Amino acid sequence: MTQATPDPAATPGTALNTDFLLALLREAGPSGYEARPARIWLKEAGSFARTRSDSYGNAYAEIGPETGQPIILQGHLDEIGLMVSHIDDNGFLAVLNIGGWDPQVLVGQRIRLLAPDGDLLGVVGKKAIHVMEQEERTKASKLEELWIDTGLSAEEVNQKVPVGTVGVIEQSPLLLGDKLVSKALDNRVGAYIVLEALRKLSTQRVTRRIVAVGTAQEEIGVLGAQVSAYHLDPLAGIAVDVTHETKQPGVNEKKYGKAPFGSGANLSVGALFNPKVTDGLQAAGKAAGIPFTLSATPRYSGTDGDALALVRGGVPTGVVSIPNRYMHSPSEMVQLSDVQACIDIIAAWVMSLPEGELDFSRH
Repeated sequence: MTQATPDPAATPGTALNTDFLLALLREAGPSGYEARPARIWLKEAGSFARTRSDSYGNAYAEIGPETGQPIILQGHLDEIGLMVSHIDDNGFLAVLNIGGWDPQVLVGQRIRLLAPDGDLLGVVGKKAIHVMEQEERTKASKLEELWIDTGLSAEEVNQKVPVGTVGVIEQSPLLLGDKLVSKALDNRVGAYIVLEALRKLSTQRVTRRIVAVGTAQEEIGVLGAQVSAYHLDPLAGIAVDVTHETKQPGVNEKKYGKAPFGSGANLSVGALFNPKVTDGLQAAGKAAGIPFTLSATPRYSGTDGDALALVRGGVPTGVVSIPNRYMHSPSEMVQLSDVQACIDIIAAWVMSLPEGELDFSRH
């Protein structure tokens, strides 16, 4: 597909485009409502690639020929969120989860509601410890026991916040040394990585069609990945997501493997994922000096790769993940060097693919 020896511009270590990443993270985009981060992603992609979107909410950026089966790179744009299900007589909002919340994480948080006539801010309310009965104090919070308080009158709430309004945690990104802390790193950072890998490839002599996809609705069932892959009918693909950083307290390395901060890209190894893709990622990483670790994934990975691998007649798939602490919280944390390693290993793998027909058969 390109020259076997990577161009000097393809070597690892390029400075990260943090302005773009931070802009993505600041936007609100729960599953099914990804338009805001998608607009940021598409605007950035438009500076070097052909762009479009579909009716499902997926965003596409591509380079190379305009026809033919592509190599695709998927990272999801959505984040976990909340949906208003009921408004009581005092204007307090009951909510349902969009994606997998630990209700303990929500207590006391600020929420941005994407109301029809403009965003509203509110706080997650819970009975104060002072007015709890003794037995209540030791019980974990349940989502149905929490509410959102906008500070508005019941009449105003009923006018401005219809049932079905969605919201996300209101939390700005924070740089802590070489770490980045933010809500929505799962998996806005993956959508960032696939586009930055495509940007890197756009500077090379690429002769295959390569498509990066900012997928929709991963957190509620890897749905956008399935729709976009069916539409594109790819030769092979990479799904990018986060995985658990394994030096944080309480993470069992026997179960999750070793993926500490600073270890680079994490590659899933398992039955669902094509061994030639996984081996190719490892070979490309070793050749270019890009750090990576391996994680055993006997069945499903819980990523877009699960859908990608099963589309049509089966798409040869690999999964690349970024070590992440405090997943599904307002303060997820990644190390910037690991983000760079994921960009580099994906670009190096694509550059390593031979010209002509590709063989991903397992036998």
